[in-house]
Amino acid sequence: MEKVQAVIDFLLAHKVIFSVVIITIISIIRRFTLSKIRGDVAFVSEDQRKWMSRTKNGSFTTIVLLLFILWQSELNEFALSLTAIAVAVVVASKEIILCFTGSIQRASSRSFRIGDWIEVGKLCGEVIEHNMMATVIQEIDLYHGQYHFTGKTATLPNSMFFTYPVKNLNFMKRFVYHDFSIVVRDFVNLYPMLPEMIGKIEDHCMDFIEVARRYNSIIERHAGVDLPGSEPHIHINSTPTGEQAIHVMIFCPTEQANHIEQLIRRDFMELYEERFAEKVKTEQ
Repeated sequence: MEKVQAVIDFLLAHKVIFSVVIITIISIIRRFTLSKIRGDVAFVSEDQRKWMSRTKNGSFTTIVLLLFILWQSELNEFALSLTAIAVAVVVASKEIILCFTGSIQRASSRSFRIGDWIEVGKLCGEVIEHNMMATVIQEIDLYHGQYHFTGKTATLPNSMFFTYPVKNLNFMKRFVYHDFSIVVRDFVNLYPMLPEMIGKIEDHCMDFIEVARRYNSIIERHAGVDLPGSEPHIHINSTPTGEQAIHVMIFCPTEQANHIEQLIRRDFMELYEERFAEKVKTEQ
């Protein structure tokens, strides 16, 4: 017992060594816990990511609290001596303060959680980790209608939540409003083609249309707004250079969006060639 007390007295007398011991022990426990949570799987599940994030945040918080308690007297003396340069410290640590307050703002508003798809500025991705300073996302290509992971990881400082609006795109993980345009150079009457095009689009959506309607109604109830609906929409307008643009919007499973777009483009080209075959041959 005396030896234990002697070790404790030594560590309290040498706080730097004690601090290193605390950080080392907690880091070992943290690494062991993370390895147990991850296991031997190649891909980490959403629940595993949540527990890994909680473990990292919990270990960081524990280290900060223990070091604060250990160095409390020194910190009090330092705070008193820091009064003269408080303004300079606030200015220098502005970004860090914004990151902390951004984290508080995220937690209080519950704008997103691990596993959600979000858009911040021009960055879109799935949240895989967040802490007091930053949020980490796996980037997703939403601007080219692909809806797949790019393989890039983006780390967003939490201060960005005060600069850019945070858009929660979590409903797009299953179904998405996918819109695209088909440009026709010649000024011809395309409206007689639309009923047949809508019929072909409905044929492509037949396998999932009932699920899409239910999912669409769930999103409407959750958001409290009237959404466009699960039926396909087509409208035509003119481009600034005089071509005709056929705009198509469908509500479909996210992973099938690009494939269905290609099928619709193929159907349109076949119908266009069939209806305007003589015009196409004349131009050729």
